[in-house]
Amino acid sequence: MATATKLDVLDAKGKKAGSVDLPEAIFAAETNVPLIHQVVTAQLAAARQGTHKTKTRGEVSGSGVKPFKQKGTGRARQGSIRQPEHRGGGVVHGPVPRDYSQRTPKKMIAAALRGLLSDRARANRLHVVEGFGIGEKPSTKTAREFLATVAPGNRVLVVVDREDELTALSVRNLPQVHVLFQDQLNAYDVVVSDDLVFTKAAFDAFVAGRAAKEETK
Repeated sequence: MATATKLDVLDAKGKKAGSVDLPEAIFAAETNVPLIHQVVTAQLAAARQGTHKTKTRGEVSGSGVKPFKQKGTGRARQGSIRQPEHRGGGVVHGPVPRDYSQRTPKKMIAAALRGLLSDRARANRLHVVEGFGIGEKPSTKTAREFLATVAPGNRVLVVVDREDELTALSVRNLPQVHVLFQDQLNAYDVVVSDDLVFTKAAFDAFVAGRAAKEETK
């Protein structure tokens, strides 16, 4: 069974209010940079719509009649105004709708995420907080002031539990801050963030979910 190290849990004032275990299976893994690059590239490729389309000479509007006679004009012979060299003509070898997604095994995706989480933990860029000190209504100002003391990075990823709508609403409008639910955590959003901030509820749910997946293997 994998051992675990401790990480402080901070309260709404940024002070220690407890600790959580960091399972080595998740937060002490090897950071495989080529693997992370492959997974992130595949994730970005899958996000492309692939709906780009240009018309060929057979699809553009316009008559197919010969624009001028074949001989006697001194000009190059032309067979149709829909040819690519004419204004409004078709496009040669233009983009067509396609699927950019790449097949990426689930084990590779999970390994890339473990490597990134481990890297953030080793660099002290992983934070767990009890809450943001928000009252009964969403408060972007409170969330901004709290993150300024807890996560000094320029780009911050906040991970919340699905039941914590109040925190999600409070941080979603902050520039350079991205918010996810714990079951949406992915390699790309971690790799582009300097600091990773979990609420304790989200952290517990994430660790429990990973442990359950390991048991089913």
